[in-house]
Amino acid sequence: MGSYVNGHLIRDESVVYETKYHWVIFFTLKSIFTLTIYAWMKRWLSEFVITNRRIVIKEGFIARRTFEMNLSKIETVNVDQTVMGRILNFGSITIIGTGGTTETFHNIARPMIFRQRFQELC
Repeated sequence: MGSYVNGHLIRDESVVYETKYHWVIFFTLKSIFTLTIYAWMKRWLSEFVITNRRIVIKEGFIARRTFEMNLSKIETVNVDQTVMGRILNFGSITIIGTGGTTETFHNIARPMIFRQRFQELC
């Protein structure tokens, strides 16, 4: 489990599921031009976690981007996968919250399991 989530769990909260970026991010132009250092850092420093109370997503190190939403405020988690995404088991997840809040995250490993674990908690 990532250090960010460990440091921000609230009382009686536990991690149900955690995933990372899929290894396909190593085949982007940014990754190739930086000799895969960009992809290693992106994958190592990002956390996609479902706890028994909320979804917590953290990206970045110096310029950090976090997304935290209580499970009760989430209407749905959508998964989009291309044909290659289905074969290699990666895709995009879109989290839609009450009030129209929408966040999309691309190239996530095992997105169907992410959605399934969310649905099991609701």
